[in-house]
Amino acid sequence: MNDVVNKAPKAKSKNRAANMAALQQLMEAYPKTFDRKNVRPLKIGIQEDLIADEKVAKNKIKRALASYVRSLNYYRSLREGAERIDINGEAAGQVTKEESDHAKDKLKEINKARQEKRKEQEREERLSKKLEMLVTRK
Repeated sequence: MNDVVNKAPKAKSKNRAANMAALQQLMEAYPKTFDRKNVRPLKIGIQEDLIADEKVAKNKIKRALASYVRSLNYYRSLREGAERIDINGEAAGQVTKEESDHAKDKLKEINKARQEKRKEQEREERLSKKLEMLVTRK
């Protein structure tokens, strides 16, 4: 049972590394579109355009896009009226109020989950310290 628990963080780390490598490929192939310092909303349907352009493998595109559009900076970029961009960095539509509201909700969810995780970690640390104190008293 411990083997399963111990493998999960490694698998998550490996997937994250693969996602970042795939995103790096997109950033190199489409520097006007994918930029970590200037994250902008992407055109609706950009995945199909990227696949049709064939500069990056389909599985890498899916992996990279999933990672990119779930980032905090991407959610923050989804402000009502903000320009969306295509694979050439050109304007391709605007963010709607509904899309902006959805992004705000996702940010709230992420922040809430982070706070809960932080509280749980603090609780575990307190318990661990108490246990350690009990054990060392003997």
